[in-house]
Amino acid sequence: MGLFRGKTSGPDALSGAPRVSRHSSAWAQLQQYLNAHEGLRLLDIGPTSAGNINFITNLGHSIYMANLVEDAARPDYLIQPPEGDQTAKPVYDVERYLRENLDFSGRKFDVVTLWDTADYLPEALLQPVIDRIYEVTEPGAQLLALFHAKTAGDDVTFSRYHLTNTNQLELQRIGLHPIRHTYTNRQVENLFKRFASYKFFLAKDTLREVMVVR
Repeated sequence: MGLFRGKTSGPDALSGAPRVSRHSSAWAQLQQYLNAHEGLRLLDIGPTSAGNINFITNLGHSIYMANLVEDAARPDYLIQPPEGDQTAKPVYDVERYLRENLDFSGRKFDVVTLWDTADYLPEALLQPVIDRIYEVTEPGAQLLALFHAKTAGDDVTFSRYHLTNTNQLELQRIGLHPIRHTYTNRQVENLFKRFASYKFFLAKDTLREVMVVR
């Protein structure tokens, strides 16, 4: 049984964009976990696809989705400064954002695919999002995250990650959201400081892979 929320593609999706395969040691490890357990609840954060939904449900798991980057780009989550105040800047309504995008009515998850969402979220939302993920996951839950080493280049695009039954992920550019920041390993560790453990995987491209255990 699947639990679906949100859209499988964004409003700025690029139709017909090619898929690029890349080896993923983190996905290989997570896939072993998915194959070894039954009836897991998976939270897929990002622009998913019907293929990904079918992949997870065919393994006997349920899936719930939250497209956080596109939701964060909505201007209605910004609180405007008082009229006439020329020095103040708009600030994010963090509580409303969390309530409307990461409220699962008490449901807890065993697996989270965060992908590279952290690179695209505004700084004001990032740590609150990570903390909320901690709160909605079970002890021992597995989380997969990716982090870009640079902010620009042909291989730095807002992409959908297509799942396969191999150790390959297929990346497909679907939007024009810019990367907001990059992180050192130390900063990544600090983001997940409430979690039990984390493991970095070496990669040949500019994406770093991290497996985090709740």
